[in-house]
Amino acid sequence: MEALFSKEIQAGLDRARSDALRKSSRLRVDIDGSQFPVLRMWKTGFATEAGGPALRGFVDLYDGSIHMFQCLIVAAEDAPGEMLYEFKRATAVADRAALDFELPEDAPVALISDARR
Repeated sequence: MEALFSKEIQAGLDRARSDALRKSSRLRVDIDGSQFPVLRMWKTGFATEAGGPALRGFVDLYDGSIHMFQCLIVAAEDAPGEMLYEFKRATAVADRAALDFELPEDAPVALISDARR
């Protein structure tokens, strides 16, 4: 059974849902120093609040203070109360540079020098 609500009640429910998503999510998108909260994220994209600027291009995706992804995005769809974006590319951010050689499993962890010399 599907419940039918008046337009005012449905708009209030949609606003409450959007507010709850915004408060519970720590995700945010940073583009050129401007930050926008991410309501939800999935494997191929994310959603922000509707009514904001249409984002496009290179952005950084954060979870709180943790830099998670550097993304190339495009606006995909304007859903009710949300703006949906798709990733063209999402690269995970590493805490160190990538190695350009194979690191052997038995490689020394540190250099121990002889203090007697």
